[in-house]
Amino acid sequence: MKIIRVFPRKTKATPDDNGARFGMPDLFDEADEVHISCTFTDDKAKAEKLATAWKYVAPLKIGGPAYDDNGGEFIPGMYIKKGYVITSRGCPNNCWFCYTWKREGNIRELEIKDGFNVLDSNLLACSEQHIIRVFAMLKRQSEKAQFTGGLEAKRLEAWHCKKLSELKPVCIYLAYDTADDYEPLRQSARLLKEYGLIKSSHIVNCYVLIGYPEDTFEAAEKRLKQVIQLGIMPMAMLYNEKKDILWKRFQREWANKTIVGSKMKKTIGEK
Repeated sequence: MKIIRVFPRKTKATPDDNGARFGMPDLFDEADEVHISCTFTDDKAKAEKLATAWKYVAPLKIGGPAYDDNGGEFIPGMYIKKGYVITSRGCPNNCWFCYTWKREGNIRELEIKDGFNVLDSNLLACSEQHIIRVFAMLKRQSEKAQFTGGLEAKRLEAWHCKKLSELKPVCIYLAYDTADDYEPLRQSARLLKEYGLIKSSHIVNCYVLIGYPEDTFEAAEKRLKQVIQLGIMPMAMLYNEKKDILWKRFQREWANKTIVGSKMKKTIGEK
């Protein structure tokens, strides 16, 4: 079956093969099915406009995270570029600001497919056997491992860090979403430093949630600087309901690695 996948936005993770499209159909487009895949809620209007045009090419389906799809088995290269991999769905944490558990439910382990950039929402919530199998899969890849989906600091243990150090990953992301995340983050930084993973090459990064209700610029900056003090590079993530232009500007500054790297040098004297 020939499936054309249509995406309203192109990102680093969007497929770039011959079956991927980013605009209106042309006279030569033929398929058995057309799938409109929408990740961001801000893109839903564009996705629906594309659906109106593409429905004349073949039977059409529209979905994706923006439409609260609960996620099935992962198919490499289908809706995200080859190399990106998802080995589990869902999360057991039920955080008030997160949609993952609302869409996908509790943690579900999937069949492990090959890839090097792990996008799982909470890999460390999986069973020990599953995590070990994921690390083994990553070890046999030609590309160095990346954990851009994020690893939960509260669940990070010494044996995870030992496995991570053996993988020599390009990047690891932790998260600092609310005040009670700081102490686990600090403990994780100690462990990661012990295993040689916190260094000037900024292997370890941290998503820092900002702009949620009752947050202030001063409080957000304090959290971001706390991350720097741990030797970890922060990346500001704006709460998805915040539309204020000043918060967007603040987030862009604290998500720019060049700017944040300069701040780190001034704060902790990195060379």
